[in-house]
Amino acid sequence: MKFPIGIQTFEEIRNDGYVYVDKTEFVYNLVSTGKYYFLSRPRRFGKSLLISTLKSYFEGKKELFKGLAIEKLETEWEQYPVLSFSFNLGYFNQPDGVNKMLNSILDDYEKIYGKDGDEDLPALRFSKLIKRAYEQTKRKVVILVDEYDKPLLETIDNKELRETYRAELKSFYSNLKVEDEYIKFALLTGVTKFSHMSIFSDLNNLKDISMNSAYSAICGITEDEITQYFSEAVEKFAAENEVTFEEARALLKRNYDGYHFGVKCVGDGVYNPFSLLNALSDSTIRHYWFATGTPTFLTKIMADKKVDPEKIDKGITVPLSTFDVPFEETNSAYPILYQSGYLTIHGFRNNLYTLRYPNDEVRFGFLDVLFPLYTNQPKAESGEFMASFNTALMDGELDEAMKLLRAFFSHIPYDVVPEEDREKQYQLMFYLVFRLCTPFQVRVEERSAAGRADAVIETDDAVYVFEFKIDGTTQEALQQINSKGYAIPYSANGKRLLKIGATFDSKLRTVGEWSVEEE
Repeated sequence: MKFPIGIQTFEEIRNDGYVYVDKTEFVYNLVSTGKYYFLSRPRRFGKSLLISTLKSYFEGKKELFKGLAIEKLETEWEQYPVLSFSFNLGYFNQPDGVNKMLNSILDDYEKIYGKDGDEDLPALRFSKLIKRAYEQTKRKVVILVDEYDKPLLETIDNKELRETYRAELKSFYSNLKVEDEYIKFALLTGVTKFSHMSIFSDLNNLKDISMNSAYSAICGITEDEITQYFSEAVEKFAAENEVTFEEARALLKRNYDGYHFGVKCVGDGVYNPFSLLNALSDSTIRHYWFATGTPTFLTKIMADKKVDPEKIDKGITVPLSTFDVPFEETNSAYPILYQSGYLTIHGFRNNLYTLRYPNDEVRFGFLDVLFPLYTNQPKAESGEFMASFNTALMDGELDEAMKLLRAFFSHIPYDVVPEEDREKQYQLMFYLVFRLCTPFQVRVEERSAAGRADAVIETDDAVYVFEFKIDGTTQEALQQINSKGYAIPYSANGKRLLKIGATFDSKLRTVGEWSVEEE
C-alpha cells in the first residue's frame, strides 16, 4: 500500500498508484450547487489536495476520475481555464512580498493567455487575465486559491506590514465580484475563517462552508473511510504493536480522531489525515502533526491571551458570535485555536459551542507548547526535565522524581508572573507537568466521591496519588488524601499504591517536603 504522505497533487496520486480517499462526491456537490466558496481547515488537513482535485476536474481530465464517485455523477466533463494561486511557498517579511508572489504567478499565466499593456499592479493584471482567458477559450474561468491567509498570519507581529498586505489582497480578491460574468467557479482555502481577516469586506458572494455539516468530511478521514481503504494497514499496525484489530482502531482513534467541523457531526468526527497516514505507514503512534512545528502566530496568541489549558480540559463554552469577531481584536484565543485544529466542537446548544482538545496528539502537543511559555524555560530544558521525571516514575524512583520536580521549579525566574497571579501560575505549572507524563495514565484533579486529588499517575506496576499543600504540611496533605478517599478507587487493582503528601513553599517558589504512605 502506497500512502500519499506529503503528496498534494491529485494527478500524481492517481497515476502513481497511491491510496486516494474518494472525496469527489463533495467536489461534484460543490460545483453543481454553487459558484463561490470559502473553506477553513487546519494545516496539513488536505486543503491543497482538494484544490488540486478541483483543478484536474475543471481541466476535464476524466481519465483520472475513473472508478471514483464523480464518474457516475458527471456527464459532461467540460474543460475550463483554471487560474490557481498558492501562498504556501511565499515569504512575507518584506513590503513587496505579496506583490512579488502574485506577479510571479501571473507571469506564468500570461505566457499562456498573453499580456495586455505594461500594467504591474497584480489586481489589474488579474482582472485583465480573467477576461483574456475567457475571450480566448470561450469558457468561463475557474479560480482556486490555497492558503490565502498566510501573508497575514506571518505578519501578526507587524501591524503596518499586515495592513499593507490586507489592502493589496483586498484589491486582488475584489475581482471575484467585479469580473463575475467571466467566472465559472471559485474556491479559497486557508486556516482562518475569512470574516476574521476582513479582506473580503467588499464581497458578499462567498459561501463559507467551514462549519457546514454537509462538508464536514471534505478534508480528513472518517471511520468508514478507514474501514474502506485502510483495514489491511490497520491489521499490519495491530500485528506489529501486538494488539488486537479493535485495540489498534481504538489507539488510532484516541490519538488522531475527534475533529468536528460542524454542529451535526458531533460524535462523528474525522481523523487528521497527515498523522493517520504516517502512523499507518510506520505502524507506530507518534505526534506527527506537531512534529512539523507550531506556527509562530499561534504561540504568540497563546502567550498573549494567557490560554488556560486546565479550562480547556474541562471544556470551554463560547457563543456563536465569538467566531465572527476579528481575532486580532478579540480577547479570546479560542476561535483561532479552533480554526487551527487545536480545539474542536464537542457540543452545541442554544447557540453556545463547547470546545475541547480533539485527541491525545493535540492535547500533548498543545501542553508541550505551553510548558516553556509558562515556566519561562527553554524548550530543550523543559523537555529534558520531563524525560527524566517520566523515567524516574517509570523506574519507581519516587524520591528522585520529587527531587527533579523541586529542582525544576527552583530554576523558574521569580518574576515570571506578577505576585498576585503567582499561586494560579504555579497550579498551572503543576497541571502541565503531570499532564505531560505521557507514558502513563494520568488524571489531574481526579474526582472521587468526596473531592479531587491533585494528580493520579498510573504506571505499569504502581499508582501514585499526589496532593500538594501551598505553605502547609505533608501530614495535612496525606490526611486529605485519606479523609477524602482519593486512593480508594485504586486499592483493588493489584498494583503498588503510594500516597504522596507534598508541600509547596511560596517563598522559595518550589517543592518543599514530601511524605509517602504505601498501602
